Amino acid sequence: MIHRLHSLRAQLMLALGLFFALVAGAVGFTLHELDLRRHDYVILNLAGQLRVISHTLVDQSRRYLADKPDDKAKYERDLKLYYQDLLAQRTHFEKIIKGFEERRLDVELTGRADPLTCNWDSPSRSQLGATAAIWRGFSGGLQLALADAAGGPGNANDANDPKRPHLIAAAEYILRDGDELIRATDDLATAFQRMMEAKLDLIRLTQWATGAAGLLLLLLLLAGLARQVVRPLRQTQRGFERVAQGDFAHRVPVPANRELAAMTESFNDLADRISSLFRLNARINQGTSLDDTLRFVREEFSRFLPVDWVGVLTSGAIPGEWLLERYDSQLAGTLREGATFTLPAVVGETTAPIPLDPTPDNDLAHQLHAAGCRTTIVLPLARNPAQKVGASGTALLVFAATDAAAYTPERIDFLANLAGQISPALDRTVVVETLVVAAVSGLAKLAESRDPETGDHLLRMARYSAIVAEELGREGPYRERIDAAFVRAILQFAPMHDIGKVGIADQILLKPGKLDETEFAEMKKHPLIGGEVLRRCEAQVNALGHSIFRIGVDIADAHHEKFDGSGYPHGLSGEAIPLAARIVAVADVFDALTSKRPYKEAWPVDRALATLREDAGRHFDPVVVEAFERVLPKALAIHARYRHV
Repeated sequence: MIHRLHSLRAQLMLALGLFFALVAGAVGFTLHELDLRRHDYVILNLAGQLRVISHTLVDQSRRYLADKPDDKAKYERDLKLYYQDLLAQRTHFEKIIKGFEERRLDVELTGRADPLTCNWDSPSRSQLGATAAIWRGFSGGLQLALADAAGGPGNANDANDPKRPHLIAAAEYILRDGDELIRATDDLATAFQRMMEAKLDLIRLTQWATGAAGLLLLLLLLAGLARQVVRPLRQTQRGFERVAQGDFAHRVPVPANRELAAMTESFNDLADRISSLFRLNARINQGTSLDDTLRFVREEFSRFLPVDWVGVLTSGAIPGEWLLERYDSQLAGTLREGATFTLPAVVGETTAPIPLDPTPDNDLAHQLHAAGCRTTIVLPLARNPAQKVGASGTALLVFAATDAAAYTPERIDFLANLAGQISPALDRTVVVETLVVAAVSGLAKLAESRDPETGDHLLRMARYSAIVAEELGREGPYRERIDAAFVRAILQFAPMHDIGKVGIADQILLKPGKLDETEFAEMKKHPLIGGEVLRRCEAQVNALGHSIFRIGVDIADAHHEKFDGSGYPHGLSGEAIPLAARIVAVADVFDALTSKRPYKEAWPVDRALATLREDAGRHFDPVVVEAFERVLPKALAIHARYRHV
């Protein structure tokens, strides 16, 4: 309804409708009040009858007392004349008063075809109540006077008959108390008269107000046309002139009415999209990671369409399987990075955007739906036009929104057109991160090759570290410090914890027996060596605008520190030890204890856990140990899958 009011045609129709309603209402009100005036004449007539009755009662009583009956014949005559007339006037007065009180005048009083319903204002109601009370008192007193046995000597033959009306006593009573009734009926007639005059004043006021309101509405209509039609047209003309001169940042003010708003909104939307493309390209070029790129995409695209979740999937080793590389979202409880999904076969057969239904068979859209997203769309991003989607190295850009009607055909076309702008930036960030991961893995393998006892130790302890980090991100005092990027860095750089051993002499590193004090002091230098190596790597990538090895530096440098400060190489304690190093320390020791070595057998899990608990607070962070125990089933599954025999 509100959108309809933004239409100029609707506004004009509304204004004309209001004007018509105003005039029709005023005319209807006036006709109604004039019709009520006919009722008012009846009411005033009846009020006048009350006045006449009260005056007549007094006048007749005065004349009656001036010529009192002195014999029975005259008394009998007065019974037929004065007394009957007295009763008739009394009865008629009572009917009128009762009709006024009940606000309903019967046809025998009005002579109309239907009873007349009355409405009184407050002064009239008050005066009616006072007049009715005076009348009831007067009527009761008259009844008592007619029944008075001591009627007086002028009652002729009726004095000896107390059952007959005592007319002289009644006439004397009327003459004595009738003036009060006359005043009461006069006041009632005056109150009714004033009420009628007030109604006439209201009719006149309504007519004046209607004329003034009609004139004001007409002026407002003219002003509205000037503001919503003439001025917007001039602004639109000036806006097009500025854009024609190359000012693409200029926006034409959008008028309130839909007829002109559609044109200016289309123009402004086009200008916004052009500006957004420039801004998106600039921000993507500034991004140093895939996380940055996805965040920029979500923020910039949200200007034009709902985007609550955006992620990148890469083709896996198995055809039809896709790996969630990274995502950016403000929603809680969404998907886990590194998870694999199967998608409909059509995804691998086209380069067009593909909406995904949240069915159990389509686990990606199904899980996004469970997280609150009601619509999902996939944009295939081939590395080159000749490359088939789904081939190794291709990627999918996935958008999801909580709005079930987020991706209309027009919006899908918009996303498809921008896919070509996004693909090179994603390529660049993915390639950079892939090279980094490859370099890290190579360095880790180099260190592993010099220590033949490790087996798959690096693979297991890295995964232990990652699941512990995930758990700490869900529960505990460190959850605000851990995000998906932290977990990913733990998984990537945990294998680098002993990279410094490449700087340790073979006679020490490969010595089969226990190291002496001098040898152990030399061995304790490997965290410093590893930390320094990775610091130099970080300095190199910092010079290129990246930050990659920071977590790796923390792990390599501090994984031998102990929570109570008795570790090496810096003697750090508690929170001073980087969190990543505290996590890796628990995972490293657990795997070392539960793995077979030439100099020892693998410990049972219960014994290894008991050692972790015993050293919690001394060697290990107690919070990290508790998190490790909570994810023990996952750790045991990793241990069983990658066990070194």
